[in-house]
Order: sequence, then structure tokens, then C-alpha cells
Amino acid sequence: MSKNACIILLLFITLKSFAQQPYADSVYNAHIKTIEFYNTKKQASFPQITLQSGEQVLLAFDDLRGGSKNYYYSIEHCDSKWHPSNISPAEYVQGFQEDRLTDYTYSTNTLQKYTHYELKLPNETVAPKISGNYIVKVYEDGDKTKMVLSRRLYVVGNKVGVATDIVTSNNPSLRQTNQKVNFQVNYSGLNVQNPNNDIKVLLMQNARPETATWNTVPTNIRGTQLIYNDVHINDYPGRNEFRRFDTRSLKLNSERVGHIYRDTANTVVLLGDPLRNQAGYSFQYDNDGSFFILNQEGYDPKKDADYAHIYFSLAANKTDKEGTAYIVGKFNDYKLDANSKMDYEPIKGRFFTSLFLKQGVYDYEYIWVDSHTGKPDDTPIEGTHFETENEYQLLIYYRPANARWEELVGYRLLNTVKK
Repeated sequence: MSKNACIILLLFITLKSFAQQPYADSVYNAHIKTIEFYNTKKQASFPQITLQSGEQVLLAFDDLRGGSKNYYYSIEHCDSKWHPSNISPAEYVQGFQEDRLTDYTYSTNTLQKYTHYELKLPNETVAPKISGNYIVKVYEDGDKTKMVLSRRLYVVGNKVGVATDIVTSNNPSLRQTNQKVNFQVNYSGLNVQNPNNDIKVLLMQNARPETATWNTVPTNIRGTQLIYNDVHINDYPGRNEFRRFDTRSLKLNSERVGHIYRDTANTVVLLGDPLRNQAGYSFQYDNDGSFFILNQEGYDPKKDADYAHIYFSLAANKTDKEGTAYIVGKFNDYKLDANSKMDYEPIKGRFFTSLFLKQGVYDYEYIWVDSHTGKPDDTPIEGTHFETENEYQLLIYYRPANARWEELVGYRLLNTVKK
């Protein structure tokens, strides 16, 4: 094979591999901040709607470049693993395949200028026609190679019944730290030939994809009931309640704020965070990793909440030779990257970083990546307790043998405290 042929083949393989990568909640432009995506019934809720129910999700974000950009959006149907379904848009979109994003407003009375954009889906122009996973894409100038962000949307066609139970771990050594989820799926409303192949269930803790557990084979089958209660599955570390800080006011210090400086930019220095990997559980209220944009001195936080440089410091009782600390939450999609990585100050023995965030109330936690194993884990810093209040999202997917796409036929939100 010639050198040019090898280059062309390598390029083809690379492009094909890129095209097959699963879609995720991602930001592709550093000027795009504060992305919110939730069911309009409840702020910061899981972005799930019932098909043809009238429910909507709200997508909101800020562009720190200000002015107005020519943004377009579209939706694409995906399988349960977030790969494109490779079916025609006419089969899954009602209306047009894409539309321009026209709802925006300019910031007022803020040191950081920005433009706030909003979009509700479904709408009169773009609406999903079938159930399943959808990726929502936003891009500039109608050019999908100029993506600025993507979000995962879950459209449910309720066709199954679900019963659930959250208990302590069956493993005696994990009963003080873990939470186990047992559940049953009733598929009497579906034409299921092989339950082991046609139906699979995804379970997530606090809507975090990295906690996802696939249930592909039920423990038992009783008529049209699929029972998932094996002692070895769906046994989650309870983790700890999230840490939080409050910047609703940039004039008065809240509980976790040490100092506020206002000059050409807003700077907020938080009190130092201690290590929480301790045996005893201590309750504190949290929002399961979410954030809320709020401004006590303003009238409409979507346009008059300001941005600030937030400074964090962590006493991890570890050094940068042992590993790396990251700060994560829903505000950064729990991403472990250069933006969430913390620096180490050997003289003070602390990890530190700063983030540029809009005013509001934020949940966050620290994840430790061990230098030897390379494995990310929040429990070495945060600890884990079975008493921790958590939410779990249960999603049921259905694809019979000859189907060309996967349906999302059931959804259930669980809470360890609210039964």
C-alpha cells in the first residue's frame, strides 16, 4: 500500500472512530458558561420528559463574549449508549430538523458582560416524535462543525411499571457505607420475546453518568415481572452529602465565604475545606450536586446575577506526589479535566484552584485520582455513609430483535429519604 493510501485509510478510520463516539453533556467553547438543562416543572431537575405530554425542558446558558450570536439547535436520536441511531430525522423529529435560537437577553448592571440564551423543547418548530435518548446540539451559524454545547435529553414513552426498594448492602462489611437498589419491571404492555435481550435497565446515582450501572439480565423472571435483586448488583457507595457555598450576595459574607473583593472583577475567597473521610456521618442539607442561579441584590438573576472568581482550598492530608485533587459538581458536568484540576501548595500543604462562576448556590465535592492506580474516587476525601441522602435515576430501554432503534419505555426517580 502506498504512503498516501495509508494516510487516507488512517484518516478514514480516525473520522469513523470519532463519529462513533457517544454523545455527552459537553461544552466546546470556553466562553459558554452556566449551562442549565432541566424539566420546567422543577428547576435543576433531571432532563426527562414524557412523550407527547406537554412537558418541556429548559436549556439556558451564557455567552461571555456578549453581543448576539447566530446560534442554531437540533436534536438527534441515540441508542441507550449514546451512539447515533442512524435513522432518518423524519422518523424521530416532528417539524423541522433544526431552528435558530432567538430568545436571548443582555446582562445588566454586572461587571462581567454576557448574553443569556434560553430554549424550550419541545416547541412548535422542533419536537421528538418517538421515545428514547436525544442529544441536543447548539452550534454557530447553522454549522454543526462549530458546536458550542451538547446536552442529553431523555424522552420517555411510559409502557412499563416499576417497583423499587432501597436497602442497606447485603455485604456485612459495607452496611455502614453502601446503599443497595432493588427493583422490578412489569412489561405486560410490551411484546417481549426475549427479556434478557429485549430489555435493559440503567441505574445512576444523582444523575452522574460515571456512576451508571447496566442491568441486562434479571435475577428472576416471574410472568411479565423482571426482578433485579441479586446480592452483588446495584450496591452503591452512599458517599457523603455535597459541600456547598452561597454567593447570592456579593456584599455580605455567607456561611462558607471568607472574603469578598470587588474591583474591576468580583473575587470570593471561600473558607478552607477539611478532609471528610471519617467514620461518623454528619447530616447537612444539599441539592444532590446541583446549582441554582440566584441574586439577592437583583430582580432577574438570569441577566443581573454577576460572575466571580471563586477560590477553593482543600486540606486533603495528601501531596501531589500521591495523586491529584479535582473539584466537581453539576456546574461542570463532573468533568475531570484541566479546568477542574487543583494545584498543590507544598508550603501550606493544601490543594487550591479558582473557578469563574455566576452568582448562586452551588453543590460541589472533591475527587481524588491516585497517582499509582489512576482511578478517580471521591470517597478518600469525602467519605461514604449509608445514611447519605441520594437520588437514583432508573431508565428502562426496550429494543426487540428486528427494531431499528431503542425506545425509552420507563423512568423512575428514587430518593433514599423520600419514599
